[in-house]
Amino acid sequence: MALVDHLGITVDDLPAAIAQFDPVLTALGYTRFDADGSVAWSTGDETEIILFPAREPGTGPHRHGRVGWQHLAFDIATPAEVDRLHRIAVDAGWSVVREPKPYPRFNERYYACFVEDSNGIRFEFAYNPPR
Repeated sequence: MALVDHLGITVDDLPAAIAQFDPVLTALGYTRFDADGSVAWSTGDETEIILFPAREPGTGPHRHGRVGWQHLAFDIATPAEVDRLHRIAVDAGWSVVREPKPYPRFNERYYACFVEDSNGIRFEFAYNPPR
């Protein structure tokens, strides 16, 4: 089975994006690696998330619902951990799209929240245990 190896995300202001992404990805267990002109987070053998500066400044932010990026959902172990990650993201400057809450329209176990950074990048923290 092929898994996602890495996800590259282009941002308008790399230092500002690092300030928003680092607390969230660190809380998710990722380790940061700085490179010349980019920064990445990895969990070792797992998927790497990389931020790149925009080639054309001022071309953002991405608008949710347009062609392209929709959101990235992280599988979270407990509803309390969803709440904790939500607080970390908001404290790091992410905007609240949807507060943590149950989503019975998905299933009776689903609990999640949605946040968006200043580039329009949307993350979901989702607790969705198997039956």
